[in-house]
This record gives sequence, structure tokens and C-alpha cells, in this order.
Amino acid sequence: MTIKVGDKLPAGTLFEMSEEGPKPVSVADLTTGKRVVIFGLPGAFTPTCSALHVPGYVAQADQIKAKGVDEIVCVSVNDAFVMGAWGKDQKVGDKVRMLGDGSGLWTKALGLELDLVAKGLGLRCERFSMLVDNGVVKALNVEAPGKFEVSDAQSMLKSLGAA
Repeated sequence: MTIKVGDKLPAGTLFEMSEEGPKPVSVADLTTGKRVVIFGLPGAFTPTCSALHVPGYVAQADQIKAKGVDEIVCVSVNDAFVMGAWGKDQKVGDKVRMLGDGSGLWTKALGLELDLVAKGLGLRCERFSMLVDNGVVKALNVEAPGKFEVSDAQSMLKSLGAA
């Protein structure tokens, strides 16, 4: 079952690269008492994700945070090492937290698993964005297969204007 507006986020642990190595990040700790934009995508270093999705959120981070958002988080079914390297490559700095769901368990709990086995990419995450307020989904934008039209930073800014 796919998560929807009004649902509480499922429990889960994501991983973030730190100076000491991969560090667990509880989804509950990440979102409790905060407004957080989470966007998910199929994979680090992939064309649309690297050319458009992440750069858009980096470029619009200040405007998004000015709308009362505490953090912007990028999630992908990649490990923390890959997400950390990709964050450096994308020059995210402190604008976007790059969190890995290496096992895909949290992605599956969201109901946003994307089967790309036939393309040699395994099980990944659908392209989406969501606004989460104190652990509850307030806005959710899931892309149609192969599209990049509703989960971008500009669309999230519009959602924030309506939220």
C-alpha cells in the first residue's frame, strides 16, 4: 500500500555518511517536531537525478526553507558511502541531507518501490517528493513512470505555498 497524504511516516532507519563512516538516522528523529521536505529518486549518479532533481533542490533550498521547512532530505536506495560521494559531487553542502536506504526497506514500507531489475538496476525508489510535518505527510507528489514533472523543487515550492 502506497503512503498518502494524512498518513504517518513508517518507522525506519536511513544512513548518512559522516567523518566516522555511515551513521544511522531514525526517520522518527528526523521528522518529529519538524517540517521536512523529503524527495526520493531511483539512484545516485543517474542522469535525471544528477542533472535536474538534486541540483533543483540545492538551488531552491533557501526559498524552501524560507517557507518554514527545517530540512530537505534526499533518499535513494543506495548506501551511505555512495550518497556521501554523490552529495560531494553535487555540492549539496548543508542545503540537502543525502540519506541512503541501502536495503530499500524504508522505500518498501512507503510503498514506493520501483522494480528496475529488467534494466539491471535492481529494486529502487520511485521518484517522489513529500512535505512531512511532525511525521505526517502533508503533500505527496509521485511521478508517473519515466517522468520528472511533479517532484521537482519548483513544484514543492508551489505545494508549500498552498500548505
